[in-house]
Amino acid sequence: MLKRSSLLGLALYIIFLTVSNAGHAQTETTLSWLQLVKALKQGGYVIFFRHTATDWTQKDTYLGNLENCETQRNLSEKGREDAKAIGQAFRALGIPIGQVFASPYCRTRETAKLAFGRVEPTFDLVSPSYVKSETEKEQLKDKLRNLLSTVVPAGTNTILVAHGFSIRGATELTLAEGEAAVFKPLGKDGFKLVGRILPEEWAKLVKATTGP
Repeated sequence: MLKRSSLLGLALYIIFLTVSNAGHAQTETTLSWLQLVKALKQGGYVIFFRHTATDWTQKDTYLGNLENCETQRNLSEKGREDAKAIGQAFRALGIPIGQVFASPYCRTRETAKLAFGRVEPTFDLVSPSYVKSETEKEQLKDKLRNLLSTVVPAGTNTILVAHGFSIRGATELTLAEGEAAVFKPLGKDGFKLVGRILPEEWAKLVKATTGP
């Protein structure tokens, strides 16, 4: 059994945060790792990942063909290692995964495939920098909010892998590369943020909930 001091020492900044499409006031309540893992194992959540660490010496120079990774900023070796480690943690924790959607950029598709073994690219998750008009940018925000709101059946969780600009535009959250935001979808009532997990914290979560 874990000591209380160990749990406090390892505590994530996991929160209950009410988020709505209209940007209503936010409320926070601490949620322990054990509660979060139990919830995810039961399913019914949407887990949004910003792609894992990238090589910032590379640039997105041409996005006319998103299948061409040579003209994009791609994952670094650390990013690839982080993605694999995230997948290993999900398997160790027994978190069930259903649909895995990703932006069609190479770095998001690779993150999803390395972590979860499969990916369904969708332009609903494409980076706002890909589109030109403000109308298109607003449409992308609405599409992501819809994905975060879509109720997920018990026994499974939906994975979304996209960009920092995407989640910031839709929810005002700022995520680090590889960071996950866990949402409880509420259908027509929007969605609620219930946790945030950095890539290196997944291994700690496994240790805290399953032992050494």
